[in-house]
Amino acid sequence: MNILEALILGIVQGLTEFLPVSSSAHLVFVPALLRVPPNVAFDVLLHAGTLLAVTGYFWRDILAVIGAFFSSLADLFKGDFRRGLKEEPSKRLAWFIIVGSIPAAAFGLLFKGFIEGLFSSVPTVALFLIGTGVLLWFADKAGCRDRTAKDITLRDSLAIGLAQAAAIAPGISRSGATIAAGLFRGFERETAARASFLLSIPAILGATILHIKDISAGFQLGGGIFVAGFISSALCGWLAIRLFLKFIRTRSLRPFAWYCGLAGAAALALHFLGILA
Repeated sequence: MNILEALILGIVQGLTEFLPVSSSAHLVFVPALLRVPPNVAFDVLLHAGTLLAVTGYFWRDILAVIGAFFSSLADLFKGDFRRGLKEEPSKRLAWFIIVGSIPAAAFGLLFKGFIEGLFSSVPTVALFLIGTGVLLWFADKAGCRDRTAKDITLRDSLAIGLAQAAAIAPGISRSGATIAAGLFRGFERETAARASFLLSIPAILGATILHIKDISAGFQLGGGIFVAGFISSALCGWLAIRLFLKFIRTRSLRPFAWYCGLAGAAALALHFLGILA
C-alpha cells in the first residue's frame, strides 16, 4: 500500500461510515479493485479516524449526555427517575445510547467469527448492500414522522439497537439501518440521523478497542501511510456528518437507496466477470 491508496481508503471510510451506503461494503470492494491486500490494523485505524470525526462533531451533545446520565442516576436514588426521563430529553437520549448499544455488543461477541467470514464473500456483501437500498427506499416512504428526542422510549432504543446489530454484517449500512429503524418508529429524519450518529460512538469505540493490538503490529506499513489514512478518514467523516444532516432536513433517502442498489448490482457483475474477486 502507498500513501495515495491510503488517502483513497481513508476518504472512502470517512464518507461511507456516516452516509447510509455501508462503509464495510466499500472497504471490501475498493481495496479489491485497487488490488490492495487486506490489513486489519489499517482498517482499525480508519475507524479510529471516523470515531474522532463523530466525537469532534458532537462533543457538546456528548458532554450533555454524560452529564444527563449521572444526573439520572442521582434521580434514581431520589426516586425521581421516571420524572427525570419525562422532563429532560437528554436523559432519555443517554439511556437510549446505553440500551441501544447492547444488541450490537452482544451480536459482535457471539458471532464475531461468522461475521468476519462474510467479508471474504463479495456476492454476499453485494446482496446485503442491495438489501440496504431496499430498506432505505421503504423507510423513506414510511408514514408520519413527527417524533423527536423527547419521545424516545425503551422500545425505540431496542428497535434501533437491533438494527445496528444487524448492520454488523458487511454490506448492511449501520447508519442506513439505524436511520431507517428511526423512521419506521415515526421519528423526524434529522432526529433519526442524529440519534444514529450518537449511537455509533460506543459501537465504533468498542470495535476499535477490540482490535487495538493490531495497530501496533501493522505499523510495519510505515507511519506516513497510517497518518494519511487516519487524517483523511477523520476529515471526510466530519464533512459527511455535516453535509448529511443538512441534506436530510429537506431531502429524501431515495438517492442513497438507488446508489446502494446500483453499487451492489455493479459489484455482483464485476465479481462474476472476474474483475472483483
